[in-house]
Amino acid sequence: MNIHSWLTVRLPDKSSTISQLLSVGLLSVVLFLSLVADSIAAPVVGDVASFQNVEKLLSQRNFAKKQQAIEWLVLSRHTSAARILNGLLEGQIYYHRQSKRLFHIAVLNINESAFLIEDSKADSEKVLITNRRDYKKVKLNNRLRSAVRLGLAQLDLASEIENVRLRAAKDLLGNTSDSVQALVRETYQLETSVSVKEVLALVLAISDISSDDTTVRMKALQALNGSLEPAAQLAMKKSLDAELARENGDAEFIAGLKLGIDSYEQSQRLYSSVETLYFGLSLGSVLVLAGIGLAITFGVMGVINMAHGELIMLGAYTTYVMQQLMPGHTGMSLILSIPAAFLVAGAVGVAIERGVIRFLYGRPLETLLATFGISLILQQAVRSIFSPLNRSVSTPDWMSGMLEVNPMLSLTYNRLYIIFFCLLVFAALVFILKKTSLGLQVRAVSQNRAMARAMGVRSEWVDAMTFGLGSGVAGVAGVALSQLTNVGPNMGQSYIIDSFMVVVFGGVGNLWGTLVAGLSLGIFNKSLEPWAGAVLAKILVLVFIILFIQKRPRGLFPQRGRAVEG
Repeated sequence: MNIHSWLTVRLPDKSSTISQLLSVGLLSVVLFLSLVADSIAAPVVGDVASFQNVEKLLSQRNFAKKQQAIEWLVLSRHTSAARILNGLLEGQIYYHRQSKRLFHIAVLNINESAFLIEDSKADSEKVLITNRRDYKKVKLNNRLRSAVRLGLAQLDLASEIENVRLRAAKDLLGNTSDSVQALVRETYQLETSVSVKEVLALVLAISDISSDDTTVRMKALQALNGSLEPAAQLAMKKSLDAELARENGDAEFIAGLKLGIDSYEQSQRLYSSVETLYFGLSLGSVLVLAGIGLAITFGVMGVINMAHGELIMLGAYTTYVMQQLMPGHTGMSLILSIPAAFLVAGAVGVAIERGVIRFLYGRPLETLLATFGISLILQQAVRSIFSPLNRSVSTPDWMSGMLEVNPMLSLTYNRLYIIFFCLLVFAALVFILKKTSLGLQVRAVSQNRAMARAMGVRSEWVDAMTFGLGSGVAGVAGVALSQLTNVGPNMGQSYIIDSFMVVVFGGVGNLWGTLVAGLSLGIFNKSLEPWAGAVLAKILVLVFIILFIQKRPRGLFPQRGRAVEG
């Protein structure tokens, strides 16, 4: 028996009055409980009780009604709340003039897709736009934009994911509005993560440091002192200027502010030096990758290979071709490009050595001119196949973005991978030259070619394999460089001079010398750039190498052997 039928049962006449009172009381309790249940299921804000009301209110011109809709989205934690609020800020939320339904439209063009935002569906339904006039953008004023940003912050701070809450807290640094501070104080009491609470405390301290209460602002100063956040330094500077402008400033507070600002600037100088060192190592890694292949061919064979830059270019174009063959698999295509580029550039190198260079041993000028002509042929061949336009090579997701060590130091992933890749290539070459029979014969030929031939070493085969090895390494360098710059026919010309510079400075034919020279020149160059500029810094590096070669013609680590000593 349901409640309604139970209420309609007739009681004896003498108790009719009592039964009526009980019926009315029970009905009141049921109605009250139903209202409570409805309020728990969907909070009511003004005229808003459901998502359909949100659509109707956002399609109106009344900004107060729109604010009620925004507040309902935030309080109800609606599944589309974040999407709608972000879309409002980006100007991509529209409503249909007739149905008043909300749509997410990136570009309002005919034959484009409008994505319907529905309460009951997680996935958006696509609707083809046939008439632009059917849709009208939901407009905001400055007050509503502030409400939307506050709503997004409130949603993120209530997220179950700690990183989302941490990012939201950092976004509020420097925001001293009353509404934000009230939200942060409320969230701080409920937050369980230590790292998020630290950032929230910093948000409150930035606001409290401007307080007229001495105790409050001194406590805020203690929280800001030692922080690496730029917003903390800005708040301390503003407070210092305001305190100095007063007639009777607090001397203890001023001294604390100056100490905190000096500590921040000292940390800034330290991490700026670390960042310069990181950029120098990344540039040095590029120089090592570009020059290490030339160090092998130049050291063993004494060949001035002016086509070395074009071999780097071939490796970069191999990466581009691999990405075209494997669309949608950027990371895998980049990894497979490494052996592919080594084989392509190595095969071209062996062909150059067998077809041209082996007839010109002992004639360095003719070798230089011949390899220069080969470089022009390779450039023109690439222009004919791929066109003269530069080609862009996509970067995998795992190489994009930055590693944030702290607010003052962020390391880009692509440069970090280049450094590791350089060390990996260097270790592989050292293993080949020290632990394999090819490496033993290469070292024998490089130290004393005549004696090696007398011991039965096939110097012609060693020359071909060595030139192919150096060319293959140049191709691998092209794979790495494709992630830092555009790929084009003239790409190799940018690195040929740097390659020779690294080889000569480190010592001809010495791998360790090439590594030390490349990294040191990269650090030296990046250290000079802040005060000398990029062009002048490169000129100064070249002048330094010229002066150094005057004192040590054989470089940092000269090659040893009877042939060299003779």
